[in-house]
Amino acid sequence: MAKPLSLPFDPIARADDLWTRHWGGVPSMAAITSIMRAHQILLGQVDAVVKPYGLTFARYEALVLLTFSKAGELPMSKIGERLMVHPTSVTNTVDRLVGSGYVAKRPNPNDGRGTLASITGKGREIVDAATRDLMAMDFGLSAYDGEECAEIFAILRPLRIAAGDFTEA
Repeated sequence: MAKPLSLPFDPIARADDLWTRHWGGVPSMAAITSIMRAHQILLGQVDAVVKPYGLTFARYEALVLLTFSKAGELPMSKIGERLMVHPTSVTNTVDRLVGSGYVAKRPNPNDGRGTLASITGKGREIVDAATRDLMAMDFGLSAYDGEECAEIFAILRPLRIAAGDFTEA
């Protein structure tokens, strides 16, 4: 995919100015547009790093989650809960990881209807290699230092709480 040409102005600032003239000032419009553009940029950069491993960022996240689990396996329902995605998305993600040989599935012995997903040795190798590459490019956030990254996390936390992602302790 070709990189778009750089504009000689900030199109989001321009849109904010035009928005303000047309409908009045609404700072949240420029903020949401900036967040959505940042999402596009980061997802493109991160996906480009994990693509050579046969991964998308969603598949990478699932492998990391399995890596962090004590036994290297989790029920499919728990994966969806932790990644905050729909069960259909979990099934698709895990099935693609199974197809790559990075994950294995088996019936959950503790739940007759459930399925366990477990990371394979090949999956562990791939997640380690992809993680090294992602860390080398600071997950696309090299424009920020550690303190600024912590600030971004803190700024977005109330939004996630309000959305019901978790309850604050």
